[in-house]
Amino acid sequence: MKTQPMIIHHMVKGADLNHHDTLFAGRGAEWLVEAGFIAAASLTQPEHIVCLNIHGMIFTRPVKKGSLLKFETRIVYAGRTSLVAYVRVVFSQTDEFVVEGFLTFIHVIDGKPVPHGITVEPVTPDEYALYEKGKHLKEQGHLSTKKIG
Repeated sequence: MKTQPMIIHHMVKGADLNHHDTLFAGRGAEWLVEAGFIAAASLTQPEHIVCLNIHGMIFTRPVKKGSLLKFETRIVYAGRTSLVAYVRVVFSQTDEFVVEGFLTFIHVIDGKPVPHGITVEPVTPDEYALYEKGKHLKEQGHLSTKKIG
């Protein structure tokens, strides 16, 4: 299946800032996971999705209070029970790149990994590159998932 990107937005408020008055990385991670979860949950039932791994988050610039952030996310790789999401974040006003990351989610029922039947079919060169990166990260970060949650 060809996965469609999903877009969500967040406004950076005072409560989201660290001691340098820029976006607290923990809040950024929360929003990154939320965006990836929305992409994964859009392909199956949300109650069956859990986050297994945040493969990385690389900020390219500080984010100040009042900034509007656009999170574009999509599932780029599907294993038997896993889904790998890619999230790219830009300033909504300027499209300047802020942060990106990959996350692995597991499809579970009663805390046990269960096949989801989802396939990802990349079409463009960019989609193939994300597919290969997602596959590599999933294989590299493979952990035992006998019981999740």
